[in-house]
Amino acid sequence: MAVEMFASIYIGSYEVSLKIFEISQKKGMREVEHIRSRIDLGKDTFENGSISYGSVEKLCDTLSEFSGIIKTYRVEHYEVYAGAVLREAENEIFVLDQIGLRTGFDVKVISNSEHRFLSYRSLAGREKFEKMIQGSAAMLDVGGAGIQITLFQAGKLITTRHIEVGSMRLRSLLEEGISYSREHYLEQLEEFISKRLEEFKIFFLGGNVDSLILMSDYCQELVKYINKDEGKQHLVKTERFMKFIDKLLKKPVEVISKDLNLSNEKDPLIIPSLLIFKELAEIMESKEVWVPETNVNDGIASAYVQDKRLLKISHDFDADIISAAKNLSRHFNSYSKHVEALVIISDKIFDAMKKVHGLTRRHRLLLEVACLLHDCGKYISLSNAPTCAYNIIMSSEILGLSHLEREMIALTVLYNTLPLENYEELSDQLDKESYLVVAKLSAILRVANALDQSHKQKFKNIRVSTKERELVITVEAFENIALEQTLFENKTSYFENVFSMKPVLREKRIYEL
Repeated sequence: MAVEMFASIYIGSYEVSLKIFEISQKKGMREVEHIRSRIDLGKDTFENGSISYGSVEKLCDTLSEFSGIIKTYRVEHYEVYAGAVLREAENEIFVLDQIGLRTGFDVKVISNSEHRFLSYRSLAGREKFEKMIQGSAAMLDVGGAGIQITLFQAGKLITTRHIEVGSMRLRSLLEEGISYSREHYLEQLEEFISKRLEEFKIFFLGGNVDSLILMSDYCQELVKYINKDEGKQHLVKTERFMKFIDKLLKKPVEVISKDLNLSNEKDPLIIPSLLIFKELAEIMESKEVWVPETNVNDGIASAYVQDKRLLKISHDFDADIISAAKNLSRHFNSYSKHVEALVIISDKIFDAMKKVHGLTRRHRLLLEVACLLHDCGKYISLSNAPTCAYNIIMSSEILGLSHLEREMIALTVLYNTLPLENYEELSDQLDKESYLVVAKLSAILRVANALDQSHKQKFKNIRVSTKERELVITVEAFENIALEQTLFENKTSYFENVFSMKPVLREKRIYEL
């Protein structure tokens, strides 16, 4: 491929950043420009609920400048993203309108899980990252609005959790404490952070981790400062990391900013950021901290490169999604032989109907996740399990799934049992295309579930095929399947309405000698 130029812009809580990349098969993805502009949008959003007129002016002026820089570099493609600072602003729609009219940029406001997945994509595939997660590792993505903690074990993604303890949000929340003594302010911050992280440790952290992978502003400057006499720029022992933070916290902000070579000599976010870094390292009890030179801008570029297949990447993101869904299922004591059987049966039905359902490989993945999580609501309530499962799925983050995809999975699980509502009732949650996907996936899930209604896995060698307008499922049975046959017939009417195709169950009985 020829050399291609790509630009990524991210509107964050306290700065707007632009990165320009050169992409080629020979050199891969190479950063050629990085520009950062400080705008405290988060102070408006997190304190007042909306972005002020003055901040909108600064934002549009900055984006206009970025537009000119992009043109100078003759960039072919670019993406503009924003996170919580716009997502949580009451006047989001008006700010986006002004940006579009005055700069021509179409800003994509992403959910927290989408934001963190972008950061993850900037690392996945890197040799050092892949080596670290083969042991136990925690990827810590610290921003102005919150922290994302993603745990890995033996190369598999275990869980990811969001905690609203970001540097900008913390400063806005505890700003009154600044007027008191420095010691009082530090105490307040430390106690607040510690409490939130302790809750995570109790519920999700099974033990200490070997490595921390820390992604945040200030952390690169911090590790360079710690290792200034050793030549290492990105890796530091955790004990040394924490000791240096303790030393820095005893100094005035102006001195800290000078030591870390920050552009703002009175940066108000450096203190809460350092405390977050320290508390994270302490609670994880890791051996080392790795700070890669990457941020969400790199993730935006990585997503573009990977989605367009411009460069190869070996990391399997689908496997991450399945691994996280399995662990979520186990967390609610719902992972079982029945769940495993349901995944296999659903996949067989999906694959046999490729020419009928019009769905994609991605939809097959969503179906598998729905199978893995369809019983998790029983942990909360046996009588109201479908609704509880829906709430669990919508309240949980699975790195790699968009908010819409999570909604589709949750509704597929819900309507596996409950009657599917008319589109008009769900139009505020789904567009028509997504509604059809939910209908089709839930119809497949219903039929698959009926085949193992006893949870005894009575079948083996299940074969699925289509013949004219019939879905023929041939099974070899070890024992009486009267229950499955009865419930199968009850489940087929919904399937027929969705696909205009009749499921037929054929039994081949196995007699043991």
